[in-house]
Amino acid sequence: MSNATELVKLSAAHMAEKIRSKEVSSRELTQAHLDVIEAAEPTINAFLHVSGEEALAQADAFDKKLAAGDTEGLPELAGVPIAIKDMIVTKGIPTTAASKILEGWVPPYDATVIEKIKAAGMPILGKTNLDEFAQGSSTEHSAFGNTHNPWDTTRVPGGSGGGSASAVGSYEAPLALGTDTGGSIRQPGAFTGTVGVKPTYGGVSRYGAIAMASSLDQIGPCGRTVLDTALLHEVIGGNDRRDSTSIPAPVPPVAAAAREGLKRDLKGVRVGLIKEIGGDGFESGVAARFNEAVKLLESMGAEVKEVSLPHLPYSLGAYYIIMPSEVSSNLARYDGMRYGLRVMPPEGVPQTSANMMAYTREAGFGDEVKRRIILGTYALSAGYYDAWYGSAQKVRTLVIEDFNKAFEQVDVLVSPTAPSTAFHFGEKTSDPLSMYLGDVATIPANMAGVPAMSIPCGLSDNGMPVGFQFFAPQRHDEAMYKPAAALEAALEEQWGGNILTKMATPWLNA
Repeated sequence: MSNATELVKLSAAHMAEKIRSKEVSSRELTQAHLDVIEAAEPTINAFLHVSGEEALAQADAFDKKLAAGDTEGLPELAGVPIAIKDMIVTKGIPTTAASKILEGWVPPYDATVIEKIKAAGMPILGKTNLDEFAQGSSTEHSAFGNTHNPWDTTRVPGGSGGGSASAVGSYEAPLALGTDTGGSIRQPGAFTGTVGVKPTYGGVSRYGAIAMASSLDQIGPCGRTVLDTALLHEVIGGNDRRDSTSIPAPVPPVAAAAREGLKRDLKGVRVGLIKEIGGDGFESGVAARFNEAVKLLESMGAEVKEVSLPHLPYSLGAYYIIMPSEVSSNLARYDGMRYGLRVMPPEGVPQTSANMMAYTREAGFGDEVKRRIILGTYALSAGYYDAWYGSAQKVRTLVIEDFNKAFEQVDVLVSPTAPSTAFHFGEKTSDPLSMYLGDVATIPANMAGVPAMSIPCGLSDNGMPVGFQFFAPQRHDEAMYKPAAALEAALEEQWGGNILTKMATPWLNA
């Protein structure tokens, strides 16, 4: 499969060019990725469900349109296949949120982003693995097994969207959709050497995204290059009347900004180093790669200065009150009554609805989900609501104000994406607090609703990828795409190509 191997290694933008020039058909491209999935999945386990027949049918339908010249108005990525995080509902394709409580559920409708993907003629390869209900930072909390990091299969791919990031990083898919509540797109991107983007809150419709924490959740793109994620961002973004939090504005010109960045001219771009993210607790290899990347930004003309966001250190604690509180509320709907798992009480136990709910939730939810439900229920209980949840929301307001003030001084803010590179399986599962602390750099963007992006900036001393994070002002997502694309281009010149070419891929030679 040598030709197919070279094909799947192309960027999504390059794949799209080949489709439009009819050098390759959407079916050939889709089949090439299905072949890689078949070879890689025993090692990677990125997918919970592979929709091969459906994907090929979608590819054939697009190829017929292309042959008939009926593709006017379709986006640039038309015909390029994609993987979908199993937190996003797909009509006719199982959607489980990686939980036993939804095992076997087939939604009767599509999420708005899926409608847009289908309208774009992009075949859906399947649904990717995640931490159950997106609650985790390592994809070790899936009810259906761990996803492995393609760089080192003894290490986690990050979470909760480890399946989408690993699928893209292992060449099983050129693009994927994820959801980001506290870094669930960006941290897996950092751990797998891929690009992950959390758009402005409300910039992409959440209709059809299974709710974890509604005021924090955001669907976003995963890819291997900044331009690829920009092109996908433009496909899925925009206003949706079915989502009350959707911004009534067009998608920012993110693809144009990414292409502008490829010129590597950052004169006039003001970059702020966040004083409060870094230092103690960040691995030396992470700090070293980050500092080298900052120097590259300066070499392209960017003006770099340190900026303080004084309330950022409190955002982690506030997040871990707000998020479980919303989890407690959102997951109350999984009661065994209407859909999903139902477990009846055993003989001798009263056959009441309350007992049925208790047995269903005990069997259907994993330990991490139960932990967060309990935390959230406590924070929302009488006597504690104002002291805990109310106070956390006040901190959130201070964090938003910090970002607003910072963006009066600079165009973008930057930080490492995570304090460490990918850790080994089991290293942090017995210490939830240690796992939670790994989100310290990504959570502030969700708390403030600002867009953020992670791109790879090199390999640490242990040979694992390091992530570099950009933040931009609300509704100005394009501001981060230009410097991100410029930095990516400068780094790839040093590396002699995309960082993923440094990764061993035995499954591609299977």
